[in-house]
Formats: sequence, C-alpha cells, structure tokens
Amino acid sequence: MTPKFTPLKDHDAPIKVLFTGYLCTVGIGYLFALIQILFTHGMADGKFGLSVNDIVYSYYGNRSGTVLETQLNGAMKANAPDDERFKIMEWVRAGADADDYKIDGIEKIIETRCVMCHNKEASGVPDFTEFEGLKAYTTQDTGATFASLTRVSHVHMFGISFIFMFVGLIFSFAETTTTQYKCIAIGMPYIFLVADIMSWWLTKIHPMFAWLVIFAGMGMGISFMFMWVTSILEMWLFKPVFINGFGSRYLQWRDSPEASIADRIWTALKTVASKIKPTIGFVKEQWLTNGWPVIKNLFKK
Repeated sequence: MTPKFTPLKDHDAPIKVLFTGYLCTVGIGYLFALIQILFTHGMADGKFGLSVNDIVYSYYGNRSGTVLETQLNGAMKANAPDDERFKIMEWVRAGADADDYKIDGIEKIIETRCVMCHNKEASGVPDFTEFEGLKAYTTQDTGATFASLTRVSHVHMFGISFIFMFVGLIFSFAETTTTQYKCIAIGMPYIFLVADIMSWWLTKIHPMFAWLVIFAGMGMGISFMFMWVTSILEMWLFKPVFINGFGSRYLQWRDSPEASIADRIWTALKTVASKIKPTIGFVKEQWLTNGWPVIKNLFKK
C-alpha cells in the first residue's frame, strides 16, 4: 500500500538537513536539561544523583528544618566551607536575629559567598543583598511555593509541548512504525507532560507522589528518544539499518499477521472492564439505595 505521505528517507536533502538540525538542537537541549536537573533537584539531599528524597525536598520540603538549612546541606553545599555553613545554620536555629546577623559575622559570609549570585540583577533566585530577603528563608522548609509552581508549570507546559509538537511532526513521516504505534508514540509525551506537572503539585501536598514525578519524567524521555532515534535512522541510515541491518527483523515482526502488543493490551483491558462492569453497577446501586439517602438526611439535620 502506497503511503499518503512522503517518508523521511525520500525527502529532499534540504528538508532532511532542516529536520536533522532541529532534532540535534533539541536533543542537546534535552541533555542539558537533564544535567541541570542533576545539579539542582539532584542535590537537594546533599548527594549527587536524583533520588526520591530529592524530589520530596524540592516540592514537599524538608519539614524538619528551614529552607536555608536545606539549601546549605543540599544544592548550595559546595559554595561555602563547612565552618561557614554551620555558622549560618547555628544562627538560623538560634532565631535568625537581625542584631546577631552582623555581630556573629553572618552578613560578611553572605556577602562573600552568596551575593555574587543572589542579588537584585539575578533572575530566578532570591535577593540576599538585604537582610529581609534572607530572613524569609529562615522559616520551615515547605518546598516549592504555589506561586513558583504556577510560574514553572505554565512555562514548561507551553515550552515543552512545542518541542514535542515539532518532534512528533517530523516523526509522523516515519514509515517503519505502524500508524497505531505512531499515534501512541506521538501522544505519549503530552500525557506524561501533564502527569509530570500535576505530580509536582501532588507532591507539594503529599510526598508519596514523588514517585509519579520520576515515572512521568522517564515516560517523556523514553517517548522523546524513540521518536528522535527513529527519525534520524530513517533519514540517513535507512538501508544499512532497516534493510541490511538489525532493523530488518523489526520490519518482519511489524508485518506479521499476529496481533500487535497494543492490540493485546487493549483486548485485555476490555476483558477486565467487562468483568468489572457488573461490580461497578452493584456498588452504584448500593450507594444510591443505602449511601446517598444517609448523606441527604445528614444535610437536612
């Protein structure tokens, strides 16, 4: 059957260069984004590498300490020697008094170690040039604020959705992937993007949702890599990979008359749903018969 689109391998060279340039640029950008996560969220617990605790501290907070202490033991740990960090933490635990701020030498440490980044000209970080700016971070660490989550959420929602739109558009010209799997691969990043951003808010409410942050991030990464690699291989290495190489076995499996994995999963879900449906009907009937009347009586009282 002749495809209704021009496959990636058959596009003119300028179009291939355009697609490849975009894919390589966003691929490098994605890599730097992962590195940035390792050096910010990945250091929240003071240890390099992303863990569940890092996610919890970043969004829910370390409720056993203050914001300033969490940062000094986490992402900012390498920016000051231990004795200066401990001196600041002692001042915080003693009440973060304004007079002691100068007497104990805390002001000098902040000016030397922190103000170079935390100043009025810097964007995205708190200003520590004034005592009031620092004082706000000596309270209990409750993680990201709702204001910061709102700001970051809408930026990520708009920006990342555009990245996946163009990556998905390029991938839509792939011919080695069936329409069924193509639709799944193109749709997955948006589902995981929404799940990822929602998981930040849920983790802010309860730390158990930190696992959802990791799961959603992995889902986005896997779908991005699948579309990226498939597009590059089809544009420049179609024959050595899909005709003469390991990709030929994939094409044989794709053209097999047997039901695809997606079809099997969908069939299994429909089977489970058909068995659960009577149970749902029974629960609904019991609720309408016994549960809802009780609730109505309570409101009447």
